Amino acid sequence: MTKKTDKESSSREPSGWTGPAAIAGAAIGSAALAAALLYSSRRKERAEAAKPKPPIDPIETD
Repeated sequence: MTKKTDKESSSREPSGWTGPAAIAGAAIGSAALAAALLYSSRRKERAEAAKPKPPIDPIETD
């Protein structure tokens, strides 16, 4: 039977923090995307609300 060297065992096993770091990165990315979508939709609603509404009865001029 052969013994495993440090290089062989370390290349196959994760270091222990890469999994949680990947999960944290995905969570941060998802939160950033959600915030961007909420911000853009809010800006769109404000822009539509700021548009002047046309008068219901047009003003008659001579």
